[in-house]
Amino acid sequence: MKKNLVVGQSGGPTSAINSSLAGVIKAGLESQNIVEVIGVRYGIEGILNENFVSLSKFSDEKMLDLLIQTPSAYLGSCRKKLPDVSENQEMYDKIFDVFEKNNIGYFFYIGGNDSMDTVNKLSLYAKEKNYDIKVIGIPKTIDNDLYKTDHTPGFGSAAKFVANSVKQISHDNNVYDMDSVTIVEIMGRNAGWLAASAVLANDESVSADIICLPEISFDMDKLIGKINEKVKEKRTVVVALSEGVKDCKGKYLCEYVSKTAEQTDIFNHKQMGGAGKCLENYIKDDLGYKVRTVELSSLQRCFSYSGSKDDFESGFKIGYEGVKKALEGVTGVMMAFNRISDEPYEYEITYADVNEVANFEKMVPIDMITDDGFGLNEKFIKYAKPLISGEFIPQTENGIIKTLRV
Repeated sequence: MKKNLVVGQSGGPTSAINSSLAGVIKAGLESQNIVEVIGVRYGIEGILNENFVSLSKFSDEKMLDLLIQTPSAYLGSCRKKLPDVSENQEMYDKIFDVFEKNNIGYFFYIGGNDSMDTVNKLSLYAKEKNYDIKVIGIPKTIDNDLYKTDHTPGFGSAAKFVANSVKQISHDNNVYDMDSVTIVEIMGRNAGWLAASAVLANDESVSADIICLPEISFDMDKLIGKINEKVKEKRTVVVALSEGVKDCKGKYLCEYVSKTAEQTDIFNHKQMGGAGKCLENYIKDDLGYKVRTVELSSLQRCFSYSGSKDDFESGFKIGYEGVKKALEGVTGVMMAFNRISDEPYEYEITYADVNEVANFEKMVPIDMITDDGFGLNEKFIKYAKPLISGEFIPQTENGIIKTLRV
């Protein structure tokens, strides 16, 4: 019997997440083996609440194009952690009752680490109970920290935004002839891929002078020494600071200044934010330089206007290919990119056992970080440059990007 396809989005949104959604929708609508393509609002919570919407309107290519350029998660998101089956089998039974009631034979979940945990748990339960449903994860995260894939859709556009922001901040920083430090706080809990992207702004005239990553234990004395060295060299200094930097004991820098950081979410993640201000106050007190902090905040993940063309295109392709694999009988996997070469940039779309992805984090390799721990080398630049390549030109009206809401 032909089945319906349902797709949901989860975790932190990105500017390109709807590209992957569009890929899933298009492939689903094209298939003669799928009755209807359905969206679920607010991730796995929407499954439990049967909060479904038809996606048939996206058979119109013009609507699909608008979906692709719409930032953030069109279907809404959630941060719900599924308990282990042993803790709450009733929840799993309810989820699969909903699947059966709505004739759902394909479930796609677009998300990051925690979302892949959901994919893994549902696919294992389906296998254990012999449910005829294909469960597939589509990677998404600006953090670029998913295992078994070269990169994740969303990272390229966010990295491009970071690099361009840092370059323009650096120019602004050079306006006055005085000793100054500008701290740019960049997202990244435990992996520093996004902060590392600040190095892509560097040229003969401007630079991210110091880049602090979670992969390197934070040492305030060492950093202060580096700042002094750079100020003497060029007077105006830009520090690209990952919000997730932590000391040798594993304590986040933001925990020194913010009580919010003592709180955790449902996934037991510390609440980020405040690392830049902590460093700013220390520099003011210790060095007396003019210093300010710029928090790029949610703009890093939602600014789609000047996104990476490659990011949007590869995001669409991986969603589309995910449906094709499901129709071939593949389940319990996360779709992935396998890089073939840097120059010319080539990749293939494949997949990995989601059990080998869920709850793991891919860090910036040490061999991409400079010996002093405050920069990135040519190996990182060769890796990241193709991911921010090309210009994504969206449709606009009176100078404002056109978007969709459910």
